[in-house]
Amino acid sequence: MKNDPNYLSCKKKECKTFQNGKCDVSTCSGSLQFHVINIRSDIEFVFFSGGFVKPCLVGRSTPVSFANPKRPLYGHISSIDSTGTSMRLTWVSGDKEPQQIQYGNGKTVTSAVTTFSQDDMCSSTLPSPAKDFGWHDPGYIHSALMTGLKPSSTFSYRYGSGSVGWSEEIKFSTPPAGGSDELRFIAFGDMGKTPLDASEEHYIQPGALSVIKAIANDVNSNNINSVFHIGDISYATGFLAEWDYFLHLINPVASRISYMTAIGNHERDYIDSGSVYVTPDSGGECGVPYETYFPMPTSAKDKPWYSIEQGSVHFTVISTEHAWSENSEQYVWMQKDMASVNRQKTPWLIFMGHRPMYTTNHGFVPSENKFMKAVEPLLLENKVDLVLFGHVHNYERTCSVFQNECKAMPTKDKNGMDTYDGRNYSAPVHAVIGMAGFTLDKFSNNVESWSLKRISEFGYLRAHATRNDLNLEFVISDTREVKDSFHITK
Repeated sequence: MKNDPNYLSCKKKECKTFQNGKCDVSTCSGSLQFHVINIRSDIEFVFFSGGFVKPCLVGRSTPVSFANPKRPLYGHISSIDSTGTSMRLTWVSGDKEPQQIQYGNGKTVTSAVTTFSQDDMCSSTLPSPAKDFGWHDPGYIHSALMTGLKPSSTFSYRYGSGSVGWSEEIKFSTPPAGGSDELRFIAFGDMGKTPLDASEEHYIQPGALSVIKAIANDVNSNNINSVFHIGDISYATGFLAEWDYFLHLINPVASRISYMTAIGNHERDYIDSGSVYVTPDSGGECGVPYETYFPMPTSAKDKPWYSIEQGSVHFTVISTEHAWSENSEQYVWMQKDMASVNRQKTPWLIFMGHRPMYTTNHGFVPSENKFMKAVEPLLLENKVDLVLFGHVHNYERTCSVFQNECKAMPTKDKNGMDTYDGRNYSAPVHAVIGMAGFTLDKFSNNVESWSLKRISEFGYLRAHATRNDLNLEFVISDTREVKDSFHITK
């Protein structure tokens, strides 16, 4: 109500009771505005006084229904392989009957339909939000493959059915095939969603809206081929309706280009669930909503690691939340995947996950030391060029580093940009890019010798890879200013 000047000044005053001809009790009326999206179920507006500590019910509205709770919504695209000829579209609807994608010049494909239930959520001695008060029916998740496409090309599509309605017609672009000469991509972690009203959610990511708007601007300029969101996706953490709000937020980007993801602690971790870290960070989701909404080209459920090639880059995408110790299934896969990269085809090898190996925010370091000890030798052995992590909510870039020591420092080119010599390989460059939405973390006063750049502002990493150069820019979302830039040469 604090945003309504008429309420604050009590311009709309109404007397409720009179005594001796005089007004004894009067009220001031005001208005509230809410941003509501179609979550397929009736909505009530409930007015409390007393704040969060001692809430007292004042009044509630009559239930409000959506005109079409079965409407197909929030379509987002992902790559299924390295060819750029097939793309997966995933969307949400209140309708369990299969729907269709109409795309290209008259092609049609029918969706496979799935969902998940409250029984699929994790819990412990105390009920988790996902299992209890945070549960919301997800409706039905539809998914279908658009095949017979050409890489680096633009197509139109719409999805839905005659009975529940159709989406608008949307133009999307396929990424370049693996082994081609060039790729432009964006990467970030820890986005979540920003309320578009004065709502007080249990988790608010204040930077998410400005970041997705800036990325959408890049996508609309046709300068981006794909997006990689490396963990802490929606921050729903057991409050399931928030997945719909996140899908709504990213739709201007994710409906247009390949939106690839990695799993983070706030998607997977829970007590006694098989996650490496025994924390309640997923709110009982245990990766189920994440893997349903964002089907990646993985080998099986709850094995959310994969690799994909686009342009001149081979991406190895891992889960820091599943076992990565030596001889674990994921470790063996990492070893095999990176050793198999044909550097003549894809000269660049980029390694992605959620929890970082290097950060000067020391609150995050101790639990990750075992991960670093187990996996870092694989990065050096396979000559990984660039390592990208999130989890820490700021931006930080290192020298060419291994075992906490700089093996090489970048030099300045004629424009003053840091340039790493990939022709004389020494060690990977690491960058923490968890600054896409969640409240920013402050850096400690101690700067390690391997830390070359530290910025605590909202933004994203923008990259351009050719066969000989990998150029990277950290873009501030509010101003679109490039705050850090560096490149690696071959």
